[in-house]
Amino acid sequence: MHALAERIQQEYPRGFIKAVEWRGDVAVTVTREFLHDIARFVHDDPEIDCDYIVHVSSVDWPDDEERFEVVYEVYSIRKRHRIRLKTRVPESDCIVDSLTDLWRGAEFMEREVYDMMGIRFRHHPDLRRILMPDEYTEGYPLRKDFPVQGKGWRDTFEFLNETT
Repeated sequence: MHALAERIQQEYPRGFIKAVEWRGDVAVTVTREFLHDIARFVHDDPEIDCDYIVHVSSVDWPDDEERFEVVYEVYSIRKRHRIRLKTRVPESDCIVDSLTDLWRGAEFMEREVYDMMGIRFRHHPDLRRILMPDEYTEGYPLRKDFPVQGKGWRDTFEFLNETT
């Protein structure tokens, strides 16, 4: 196992699920209950020192019980390594802890995941739409069950044209 994943597993054995290494990078899947603690560890631990957030994304696995995967990619500028922290959430309880208190740059990226996939981030300082109009309430466009032809787009854009 990758040395960074081993450190995480040693510190958080109950939160660690698995690690996958690919091309020298490591992706560590953790329980959502321990996501924030593990993120703080990779941020604060001097050996890991991930001081930069690269991106936040999500994946929709519609046939799985824990349908959504939230992915944080973080990087250490000084140590020159990256880690992807992944966690899964069910559709019935789409919420994870925000990591904006650790990486300020996560603020807009978490908002994008919220807007496009409907995953909420607990303790986010400003969780609101960032890409879709505030009036759009017809689902989440990046979910795999979203209709290919769209849903309510015509009405949304007609409303926007009327207000301008």
